[in-house]
Amino acid sequence: MIGTLINAAAVLVGGGLGTWLGQRLPPRIRDTVQNGLGLVTMLAGLQMALQTENILITMGSLLVGGILGEWWRLDEGLSRIGDRLKALTSRRLGTSGLGLFTEGFVTASLVFCVGPMTVLGAIQDGLTGDYTLLAIKSMLDGFAALVFSSSMGLGVVFSVLTILLFQGAITLGAGAVQTILTDAMIAEMTAVGGVIIIGIALLLLDVKRIRIASFLPSLAIAPALVWLLTALGVAW
Repeated sequence: MIGTLINAAAVLVGGGLGTWLGQRLPPRIRDTVQNGLGLVTMLAGLQMALQTENILITMGSLLVGGILGEWWRLDEGLSRIGDRLKALTSRRLGTSGLGLFTEGFVTASLVFCVGPMTVLGAIQDGLTGDYTLLAIKSMLDGFAALVFSSSMGLGVVFSVLTILLFQGAITLGAGAVQTILTDAMIAEMTAVGGVIIIGIALLLLDVKRIRIASFLPSLAIAPALVWLLTALGVAW
């Protein structure tokens, strides 16, 4: 769990610093920073999405996962968690620095937990105690948290809760996860995660409001489809 704790600490520091700086930046600069982050997020998503070996797996995973996510109302659930955290925070600290609290919490939670470094780093940490990959991820997430929070406020800081729960769970269950996931499964899961991140970029750029959290089941559907096709002897 050391890697996950380092990751959470990096986001906490970066998010706290970004919130403090963001209150001192003019709205025009904050908008420009958010647009720049949106463009870079788009690039990162494209790089991940292009790792797919079969676009049909990506499409099928997103469609099935999206239907399940809407059925389970995941986006509304994650937003409600953000709203409750915002309400608790505002009662203790007031409204100063909260900004787009729920948007920041949801966006940061997804960005920091959707990607190959999350899964591979957590597995490596859990099995061998080597948290090198998560340490690298922590540096990247810390800088991202600084930029995110400068435009969206304190909600980004609270994404550490998601990191601790999601990434920590993978670390604790690393043995089981490693026996299940193959390289092909991880590649397709990464591609699906990339498409989800592209959706986040569209939100940051104010292009379209997409219920991103509804697609989270797609991350489990992708490796399941790879397993099924492999079992059926289908090559791609």
